[in-house]
Amino acid sequence: MSLDDPDDLGARLLAGERRAAARLLTWAEREDPRAEAVLRAHAARLGRAFVLGVTGPPGSGKSTLTNELVKRLRAQGRRVGVVAVDPTSPFTGGALLGDRVRMNDLATDPGVFIRSVGTRGHLGGLSRGTSLAVRALDLFGCDVVCVETVGVGQSEVDVIRVCDTTLMVLVPGLGDDIQAIKAGVMEVGDVFVVNQADRDGAQRTAREVNAMLDLSHAERRPPVLLASALLGEGLEGLWGAIEEHRAFMGDPRDPASRAAARRRAGARHELVGLAQRRLAERLAALRLNERGEAPLDALAAQVARGALDPFSAVEALLAELGLGSA
Repeated sequence: MSLDDPDDLGARLLAGERRAAARLLTWAEREDPRAEAVLRAHAARLGRAFVLGVTGPPGSGKSTLTNELVKRLRAQGRRVGVVAVDPTSPFTGGALLGDRVRMNDLATDPGVFIRSVGTRGHLGGLSRGTSLAVRALDLFGCDVVCVETVGVGQSEVDVIRVCDTTLMVLVPGLGDDIQAIKAGVMEVGDVFVVNQADRDGAQRTAREVNAMLDLSHAERRPPVLLASALLGEGLEGLWGAIEEHRAFMGDPRDPASRAAARRRAGARHELVGLAQRRLAERLAALRLNERGEAPLDALAAQVARGALDPFSAVEALLAELGLGSA
């Protein structure tokens, strides 16, 4: 059996071979077609894992908190996967591995699989291959998959489209706390936690978050908790709040549940993104015209000099792709 053959790799993955999981995750991160082949072949086995997103501003202790939560999950006998999204190295294009270093004490646990992936310039707090990596760990048999984002910003809300529950991690003493929890980002959190609660200002940060949540008209008001990952305080209550949200969302296998609705919304967003990328690839592969020009470049030149409006140019591109008029 070969790890380079999708069929063989799929069989090894279902048998629990870690090397097979590592290879599939490498394919997923590189968006290798072989990753798609494996996931297509075993699509019926997907969707069983509970996916927890961990997001928050840089320096809030996301990795340390994730590390402690994973330890507690392992104490319960659960198999856990971690996808840690790190900044991309400008030299190698790989992840800087900062999160994985902080979780080094879990590296020898056979029930934990940790993978660092680089953003590769992708905005939204995740990488393009994150959803594929989550599916790979799901297929590997993980009961829980934790997705830790690169660090939340005003536009980094993709985590809610991948995860069943999103934990927003905040910390006192970052300066302008409100900048870390602006509208939009606030709506991402299903559970809020102020980490490093032993530091001055933790109670004030919690009050600020609660004040902002008081203005929300959401169906469910997220809880705001205090915890200290380094001291191991408040973690049981934090996991209890995560489980409470999971119960509130319901069984994702029930089409009428909130969890199923969230997964459908995430799948729709993913499908639109995939369709856009496939269309871009087809545009790039269009045959050159009689003057040796790519249709996209030729039409862009006409639009630039005012010989053609952009709307007619798009119609022409769609016609080149055989899609007809929109």
